[in-house]
Amino acid sequence: MTAAEAFHPDLRGVARWLPRAAVGPRTLGAVRGLTRLADRAASKDVVVEVIGPIAVRVHRPPVGEGPRPALLWIHGGGYVLGSAAQDDALCRHVAEQLGIVVAAVDYRLAPEHAFPVPLHDCYDALAWLAGQSDVDPAHLAVGGGSAGGGLAAGLTLLARERAEIHLALQLLSYPMLDDRTAVRTDIDERNFRLWNNKANRFGWRAYTGHPPGAVEIGGLAAPARSDDLSDLPPAWIGVGTVDLFCDEDRAYADRLRAAGVPCELHVVPGAFHGFDSIRPKTGVAQEFRAAQVAALGAALL
Repeated sequence: MTAAEAFHPDLRGVARWLPRAAVGPRTLGAVRGLTRLADRAASKDVVVEVIGPIAVRVHRPPVGEGPRPALLWIHGGGYVLGSAAQDDALCRHVAEQLGIVVAAVDYRLAPEHAFPVPLHDCYDALAWLAGQSDVDPAHLAVGGGSAGGGLAAGLTLLARERAEIHLALQLLSYPMLDDRTAVRTDIDERNFRLWNNKANRFGWRAYTGHPPGAVEIGGLAAPARSDDLSDLPPAWIGVGTVDLFCDEDRAYADRLRAAGVPCELHVVPGAFHGFDSIRPKTGVAQEFRAAQVAALGAALL
């Protein structure tokens, strides 16, 4: 099989043009600048709430009243990039499809704000969401993509530790869970797009303040490092077969199940990292998004 044939037919055309690494130490400033330019085109009708040093973008369904289920969504970007605005279309879609409140958090980014600051920002946003008058705190979910998925998984561990908020689901899209992937030497990186192990090493070091694989990195920073995955909310994990995180995501799903946590694993043949954001109108992306919405609906409604 050639490198091109490894990709899903819906994704082959764009895959050949995508970079293998989205960011590195030399390009971080420039890529962040491009992100800020893209944010200017974000939806203007979203309510932005300020919570101390962070903000959340709140998407409410167009109809209905009274307390309703809610999702806290956490954007990706390798812990060093991105903003809540980048996922406006997804958050709006989920809010409209399910009639729930979706709040996307602008957590502070590494390396300027390393662990545990981003995780605590997400917890503060979750606590704020649980306290809103139009939200039913008994029907809350957390979710995110890439590093946002890693933060969402870490958030469930922190919520279990603090025992203040009950979560009904963790929705993890190609989550960045295990810093030890960055030290693997057996991975063929020719087919990875947008996030390879070079970018992975940079992201993990920026977030944790330690080289990937260091003994100082614990489970709240890298959830795959957690020794105990019991008593966590049910999980939905989605990942593509040509995503750098495929192996670690499969392993995490297996460990959740072994710990007695219900976990649905959705593996997409030939999908690269972030494929649903790059080509949202393709059939493979729409199927992926439909699976996400179905999992949320089953858990919250």
